Amino acid sequence: MISVTNSPSYPEKVLASYHSNEQGLTTKEVGARQQKFGPNELQAGKKNGLFRQIVHHLSDITSLVLLFAVLLSTYLAVSGAEKWSQPLIIGSILALNVFISIYQEKSAEKALSALKNMNVHETTVIRNGHRQTIEATDLVVGDLVVLTAGDHVPADGKLLTANNLTLNEAVLTGESEPVQKNAEPQAPTTEISQRFNEVFSGTGVVTGNGLMVISAIGMQTEIGSIATLLNTTKKQATPLQEKLTILSKHLTSVALLGGLLIFIIGFFFRGFDLSAGLIMGVSLAVAAVPETLPIIVTISLSYGVIKMAKKNAIMRRVNAVETVGSIDVIASDKTGTLTQNQMTVTKYWVPENLPADTSSVISPDSDEFQLMRFMGLATNAEIKEVDGQTVELGDSTELAILRWMEHAQTTRMDLEKEYPRLAEDPFDSTKKLMGTLHQTPSGKYLLIVKGAIDRLPFQATDKQKKEVKHINQQFAQDALRVLAVGYTLLDEKPAEPLDATKIPVKLAGLIGIIDPPRPAAISAIRKAKTAGITTLMITGDHPETAKAIAVQMGIATPADQVITGADLRQLSEDELQERAPTIKVYARVSPADKIRIVKAWQANGSTIAMTGDGVNDAPAIKAADVGIAMGKTGTDVAKEAADMILVDDNFETIVAAIEEGRTIYQNILKAVEFLIGVNFAQLFLMIFAVAMGWGSPLLAEQLLLINILADGIPGFYICREVAEGHQMRRAPISRHSSIFADGLAQRVFFRALVFTLLTLSIFSLGLFVLSNQNLAFARTMLFLVLALGSMLDIYVIKSRQPFSRQTLVENPPLNYGLAGTMLLVISLATVPGLREIFGFTALNGLAWLIVLCSIFIPGLLLELRKRLALRQDAKNAALK
Repeated sequence: MISVTNSPSYPEKVLASYHSNEQGLTTKEVGARQQKFGPNELQAGKKNGLFRQIVHHLSDITSLVLLFAVLLSTYLAVSGAEKWSQPLIIGSILALNVFISIYQEKSAEKALSALKNMNVHETTVIRNGHRQTIEATDLVVGDLVVLTAGDHVPADGKLLTANNLTLNEAVLTGESEPVQKNAEPQAPTTEISQRFNEVFSGTGVVTGNGLMVISAIGMQTEIGSIATLLNTTKKQATPLQEKLTILSKHLTSVALLGGLLIFIIGFFFRGFDLSAGLIMGVSLAVAAVPETLPIIVTISLSYGVIKMAKKNAIMRRVNAVETVGSIDVIASDKTGTLTQNQMTVTKYWVPENLPADTSSVISPDSDEFQLMRFMGLATNAEIKEVDGQTVELGDSTELAILRWMEHAQTTRMDLEKEYPRLAEDPFDSTKKLMGTLHQTPSGKYLLIVKGAIDRLPFQATDKQKKEVKHINQQFAQDALRVLAVGYTLLDEKPAEPLDATKIPVKLAGLIGIIDPPRPAAISAIRKAKTAGITTLMITGDHPETAKAIAVQMGIATPADQVITGADLRQLSEDELQERAPTIKVYARVSPADKIRIVKAWQANGSTIAMTGDGVNDAPAIKAADVGIAMGKTGTDVAKEAADMILVDDNFETIVAAIEEGRTIYQNILKAVEFLIGVNFAQLFLMIFAVAMGWGSPLLAEQLLLINILADGIPGFYICREVAEGHQMRRAPISRHSSIFADGLAQRVFFRALVFTLLTLSIFSLGLFVLSNQNLAFARTMLFLVLALGSMLDIYVIKSRQPFSRQTLVENPPLNYGLAGTMLLVISLATVPGLREIFGFTALNGLAWLIVLCSIFIPGLLLELRKRLALRQDAKNAALK
């Protein structure tokens, strides 16, 4: 048993507050508390079953229209009025769309299971006055837990003893620097990084040992609060999903109005019976819905996944590919993403010299080399080779010193051969320094003291102290962590144990250490700014340090605000939303604070990406429009909550992914333009033809053939179009902008008008001029013109630039797919036996001549309109 010895009143008070004592809980007390509070484990949120998921996706407006068509066509097939091919084909399309949606969701929610895997399985406790090893799930509030180096903390607790105890709290704070702990009273604070007498579930013991009393278990722990946030945080619909939903509503409204209009005309003026009206309703539903659009969108996004993977961005959720292109705010974790995640000595200073960069060459006989030597000798970290791999052991600050020494081609081992260590006064958080004693070749004793400049017992004049203060401030303004080292030569060995605080030393110099910015990240931030993207820094660092780095990287200006988590919690939701655009740097924020930051930007209409690697980042990663986790340093929890994983942990990869996402989004808009124009033309064609008493110009099966084959298959290849123009010199597309923005509405209307007038002309010509009102003949002509014509004008739609040879050759798969589909369409309308199944008939030579000439008309007119529009845009730009 470990007895409580330091500050008896404080440990006794802590134990009493949790109804425990130095002997630990009794078996009876443990059983009662387990019965009352349950096991020490995290709980999963309730998930929807398969049936609920299917119902949810069938409630989508597009699915409802198709479901209506399936029910009507099934009723007609049962009654013998129509063929069974209609409900089978429409039902297959509906089932495929629902299957794709559910499949995408299946991979979404594994974050909590990854969080559970971080739970400690066994731990050492004191119960009934004896040490014992138990399952961590059996722990209760009031248990005494023994902590030693290498342990993972099994629950939250208050420290009763702490002997040189340091913990890695990166999973909660995001900062990898070990935190020194103590067993002393302190003022209450909500900031985890400032609670030095507490330890938290999921964190790791780096050095020392201690004894804790458990204060919270399971979902009541800090990591449990993160699990709660993960359970309750929901992903927003992507901008594209929102826009496609609105588009579906518009199309459905048109279909319903058209159906009502046809019913009124047919029933009151054309003598339609109920069966004929229902058949027309099915046809209108089929004409209104671009059945292949969801599949085309999925294929486009899947292709984007492949292209992004080649740029070191792994997309975990397919539908997030398009959202990446809409990002206008990136909230980035500092450590490892914007910086190199490796503490580095970048500057040094020796008395009576100017500060210098570590890139400069150091002479072995110089005072600078002596500064390096003293720093290296007073270091306990190691860098060694194990099985061909470089392994770094020790404090990150001391590892930075060893890496600096490597540049001068010297090692700690080489130094200690010449100056063997005899004794050590270890570092602790109270005195903030350490000392080492070495034997010199001359037989004297070298004492080296390393630590904070204000704690170093060095002797200096007032002028020297003023100079040291000036250099220290200069380094601090550059966001450098300053470390000082002093030395003295002794004739006699000091008494044991060594006390470095009581022996005066001479100052050898200062070094400045920082986790330096990634050079490529600075250029990527500049590129993002050109593209209209705001970058935010979120870090666990000190506010001034965070701001200095943000200014250095171009994220913030000296005039920009920095806000801490404590200040953030004083703001209401409305106040934060109003101030969010003016705040570029957030320091020492909690997981809940990060979610508030994300939601504040979302409330302002932004599409925000959130990056991170720790457990503490996971809820905000999930809440963001695009959650981004680090592939190298990220925890499984962060990765499972993310939409995108950066293989190389580089900020510049995010910017490259945004550029690719913008290209994918533009290609999806081209697919929408390609499909919707023909859908509107089909609606207008049918309404007008029925109103004129010509009958139904196309059967439901024929409409499906056009929508699935003629429009669907070529539409699949639009996702392979290369980027056009200067994607990263344009502002991001607002999530609130219409899908028909930027001239798409005008292009769709013009194309629909062209096809409506053309197909009405062809249908009336085939019905009244070339045949004796033979509906099958007229439908065959109309089908070929509409199908083949819409396929050919994809070459006009696929590029915003004038048609050229480059338009034809830059996407070979499109050419092959188009050629194969055209042959299939012609075969369905011409091969005997096959054409009769779909209601077609043979055409004469004149009809074929008219068809072949007509299929080029839409493309020619669309190309003419495009060239006129480009010419007008050029004139407008010149006037500006």
